[in-house]
Amino acid sequence: MPIPEDVTGFELDADVRQELKSLPKTLADDVARNLVMVARLLDSEPEEAYQYSRVALRLASRVAAVREAAGFASYMTQRYSEALTEFRASRRMTGRADLWPVMADCERGLSRPERALAMAGEPEVKQLDKAGQVEMRLVAAGARSDMEQFEAAVVTLQSPELASSAVHPWTARLRYAYAEALIAAGRGDEARDWFAKAAEADTDGATNASERLAEIDGLEFVDALDPEVEEEDGEAEAEVEAPAPAPAKSRGGVPDEREIFEDEEDVEEFYDEDDLEIDEDFDGVVPERSKDAKA
Repeated sequence: MPIPEDVTGFELDADVRQELKSLPKTLADDVARNLVMVARLLDSEPEEAYQYSRVALRLASRVAAVREAAGFASYMTQRYSEALTEFRASRRMTGRADLWPVMADCERGLSRPERALAMAGEPEVKQLDKAGQVEMRLVAAGARSDMEQFEAAVVTLQSPELASSAVHPWTARLRYAYAEALIAAGRGDEARDWFAKAAEADTDGATNASERLAEIDGLEFVDALDPEVEEEDGEAEAEVEAPAPAPAKSRGGVPDEREIFEDEEDVEEFYDEDDLEIDEDFDGVVPERSKDAKA
């Protein structure tokens, strides 16, 4: 695939460039430039990012950073089986646990929420930093909701991080997920307050908390700069100025499915049957102790 001339490969983080030094220089440069394209396009054009990740994977499948980037590209395009394979490979190479939450979310994507919930109780969770622990809570709560255990999802998200007034990068998403869980549990009155708290913390637009809050309050946002809105306003004014027709008879009336791409043959065997036994007493709360691809 074509790569813009301004992409040099030096845009990568130093630790990723260090990993690539195990390759011949020319090959390392090619891989680095493809990884830059993956990072650049992952959020805006995930399908294109996926194509670049496959090129990097063909060139350097034994580099952990390449497997991780390929995993995120597959994850963002809902190729959950491929993503899980790549994340597992990267984790085996590095021994790190930071991919554990997104691996669990892949299990949800493959319609296996019970496996995601089991992973929330594994020792790897204790190795996660605070952001990773919050992410694991979000995945576990999502798994509970997938299983229609809505009150359990609410309980799973209740934590010191949720109660804290401090704002962190994950605060808005955590509050938003809690509001959604309350809605699903039939506790709409409480949900409104949490949508408001999520909107307050969401300075980067990571959620649509403001829109949900307005929806609950019966408000509607209109973009004053939208040409279509201006055209509609003009038509409305013209209708007002036109002679009124004869009165018409009143008419009554009211004026996360994710496509899953799965190829079980591509998924390496990872769990023993014993790993999949779910503790029925497990309440989904992660003991105290990401979806950005690392370029």
